[in-house]
Amino acid sequence: MLSLKIALRFLTSNKLQTAFIILGISVAISVQIFVGLLIESLQISLVDSTMGNAPHITITSSRDDITIRRWEQLTAQLDRYNVVKAISASANGNAYAKKGSTIKPVLIRGFDFDSADRIYHISEGLYNGRINKSRNEILMGKDLAQDLELKPGDSVTISAPDGSNTTLKVTGFFDLGISSINKTWVVANRDVAQDMFGYGSRVTSIDITTNNLFYADVIANLFKIMLNDNDIRIENWKQLNQSLLRGLEGQRISSAMIQVVIIISVAIAIASILAITVLQKSRQIGILKAMGIKNRDVALIFLYQGFLLGIVGAIVGVGLALGLLQSFISFTTSDSGVPVVDVYIDYFLIIRSWIIAVLSATIAGLVPARNSLKLNPVDVIREG
Repeated sequence: MLSLKIALRFLTSNKLQTAFIILGISVAISVQIFVGLLIESLQISLVDSTMGNAPHITITSSRDDITIRRWEQLTAQLDRYNVVKAISASANGNAYAKKGSTIKPVLIRGFDFDSADRIYHISEGLYNGRINKSRNEILMGKDLAQDLELKPGDSVTISAPDGSNTTLKVTGFFDLGISSINKTWVVANRDVAQDMFGYGSRVTSIDITTNNLFYADVIANLFKIMLNDNDIRIENWKQLNQSLLRGLEGQRISSAMIQVVIIISVAIAIASILAITVLQKSRQIGILKAMGIKNRDVALIFLYQGFLLGIVGAIVGVGLALGLLQSFISFTTSDSGVPVVDVYIDYFLIIRSWIIAVLSATIAGLVPARNSLKLNPVDVIREG
């Protein structure tokens, strides 16, 4: 442990220089972690706002008949897989909603409410009225209700494509934060929608959420192989949101590049300063070599210095990063208490950054360690 003791002695002999090195490491690591967590939080918020109330995988009919015939067996089979978080079969159809002289195009979503609510979170978005309970009750999107000038308890006439009319009672209004849904969705009981569009006992789609939405494409492909059914079409959210995926990939690449540049900068800075230390301590190193210390132990002195600086700098950097995040949250939170970005703390990212910082600082010690091997003790002592 002689090399470690000497490394500590070298670091403490010039406290100001050591403090500046640690400060540089900690600032760089704090920026790396702050940027990484912020971009990751932006990605999570973006995906959540886009897919928070939507299925990850959708199964529809691939035949001219838009209905799925044996949907009960399919849902029972898929629901057994651990990757499936929620599954719901729905009978959907386009229609018109009439109230007085106002007519609006709507999309009827015929659900089993409890299973559908696990995917769409309609009950969380309900802001006026109550959940529909009886057969002839419906829920309606916020914008559609405003266009039709409805209030809870009003009745509305739904006109199907075949010209038939059905009068239903509106029990509540929901806001899912997506304009296309709020303007068109009418949530009804599944059997009402089946009767309205003449589907019999069949449905038009099976919606699924998974335990990891970023693997929805892989899971969807596995379902295709396992089900091996040419009568159905299995699609996942990635197929329908290519522009979103490109944006997320761009953010991920930019974050990685920023972090790589920061780590390289830290490594170069440490290597440069420790290389200067070799010159500053050349007389002491020459004396140590003359006393019989091996070249390997001399090289370890600078590797230990890099390692110790990395550990301390990374610890301080993590603290600074968390402080920056807290300051960012405080400055960007609105008067109503809602932050601009919901910041998520990814402990794996923090630990990974900490480890990379320590390894980079240690590896940076290789340059001065190599330089120390070139020192000839006789020449160093002679030159003073």
